[in-house]
Amino acid sequence: MISPDQLQTIADRINGTTLSESVVTQLRGEFPGIHFTYCMEDDIPNHEPLLEGSGFNLYLVDGREHCLCLTRNYEHASGIVIAEVIPE
Repeated sequence: MISPDQLQTIADRINGTTLSESVVTQLRGEFPGIHFTYCMEDDIPNHEPLLEGSGFNLYLVDGREHCLCLTRNYEHASGIVIAEVIPE
């Protein structure tokens, strides 16, 4: 489970930084129970982000089944996708 407060705290940590694998590595250290994935926003078509930040969007991941899927349910979430948004 990931709480709305945790998601907001993570968004606050990311806000104003240049996204990279090192930022994700730091988050993994700070939040050891959460699985983080980093990708580009255009890698996630047809989904609305749960939280939008400056230069990034956050999505929740449900890992209860054999295949991972995006979810809007905090109680089922075990991970977060950080999707970098590149301005056009």
